[in-house]
Amino acid sequence: MVVSKTELFDKVLQERANLFKALSHPARLQILQFVAETKTCISGDISEELPLSRTTVNQHLKELKDAGLIQGHVEGVKTNFCLDYGKITEMKSILMEFLNEIEIPKNFCCK
Repeated sequence: MVVSKTELFDKVLQERANLFKALSHPARLQILQFVAETKTCISGDISEELPLSRTTVNQHLKELKDAGLIQGHVEGVKTNFCLDYGKITEMKSILMEFLNEIEIPKNFCCK
């Protein structure tokens, strides 16, 4: 039986890595920014806002949706995409918790 290397790590680290992975591409960050800036659900073609093909944008939307950062609701032939503010708040908390666990020495100086 083959074991994924990620399974060798703590469950909390695995969950963090999956969430952070969703943020690991500039297109996904831009999609999140665009949806956040519009302050409403987006229906229509988000690919018009990005320098990527519709298929590529749809793949990035799927990654964000799988991570729970956005929700997609089908209405007729269109899908409305909205931020999941609960998950965004949770993600902020997880990121801050993770960064707080990394202790930086008081006399740290980068050279």
